[in-house]
Amino acid sequence: MRTATPILTRRHHTRRVLFLECNEMSRAIEQIVETYVKLKNRRGLEELMLHRQRLAVDLKGRSGYDFSLPIGQIEEEIAIIEAGLVRLRSTEPAAASA
Repeated sequence: MRTATPILTRRHHTRRVLFLECNEMSRAIEQIVETYVKLKNRRGLEELMLHRQRLAVDLKGRSGYDFSLPIGQIEEEIAIIEAGLVRLRSTEPAAASA
């Protein structure tokens, strides 16, 4: 007897693929942030965050398509980058008081 398999419409398939790609991108950003933290590259992290913030603003200003998925992904990446900046700050020696 054959079991029923769910039929994925093109839209569901696209969302599923996007979800999988988003997970891969999150892991990639985590690895990039980890490397910047190890190298103590604050500037690189700040530039990465600014780029993501600009992308989010740009997508939020667009209409005609549901950009909620990419906006959510970008916001998740910004959170990962911010966490990296916090870790980097915790490893830096305290600034000398003037």
